Amino acid sequence: MKKIVYLLLFLTQVFWAQGVFEKGNEHYRKGNYQEAIQSYESILKGKKESADLYYNLANAHYKLDHVGPAIYYYEKALMIRPNDKDIKNNLKFAKAKTIDEIKEIPKVGFEKFLQSFTGLFHYDTWSYIAIGFSFVFLLFFIGYYFSQSSLYKRVFFVGMFVIPFLLFFSLFAAWFEKEQDESVRPAIVFAEVITVKNEPRENATDAFVLHEGTKVFVLETVENWKKIQLTDETEGWITNEAIKELK
Repeated sequence: MKKIVYLLLFLTQVFWAQGVFEKGNEHYRKGNYQEAIQSYESILKGKKESADLYYNLANAHYKLDHVGPAIYYYEKALMIRPNDKDIKNNLKFAKAKTIDEIKEIPKVGFEKFLQSFTGLFHYDTWSYIAIGFSFVFLLFFIGYYFSQSSLYKRVFFVGMFVIPFLLFFSLFAAWFEKEQDESVRPAIVFAEVITVKNEPRENATDAFVLHEGTKVFVLETVENWKKIQLTDETEGWITNEAIKELK
């Protein structure tokens, strides 16, 4: 009985979220961007999320020239669908509105190659791929065991040696991407302009200035301060309320 109640509650929430989402889309089509934002945010408050929801929310903020929130929600959408061309394209437009021009130190060598390849999919996707290879291996084993043709037996036999390597790499890619995901704490600057300090205190010397929409990476937290690093590896301390973490 409890399972039925939980199922009904789940379906009710799903239908409610879909209805509110469509209402937000209707506001957006009419140019009522603030109302659209309110509708989309009410879904987030109900603990529901999706790439489409974050994408539409980002579009609404972009239309109102809310640079920080627009970039933040495009980044959130990209975390769910990392290969989506529309999200990437709109994120570029939003980043073009930022003031700070920070160079990115590129990774080189094997690390760059590995990250570019494993980054093609989310670690959950790599896990599903590994499960798929497990089933393929099982099918090859069954084919080898029951096949009467010597040619097919050789094909299945070779496959039984190749598939485990692909399975192992998929598991490694899933583990590597999860480690990367857990070790990196990206955030977006929401303050219109903020002075970054050399130490976690108000009267510390100024390090540099950041503006709304800039992406940073949180290294550690001390009370109301976060130590951040930029893509050029410059570091400093910023107040908690000046940024919003993506995870």
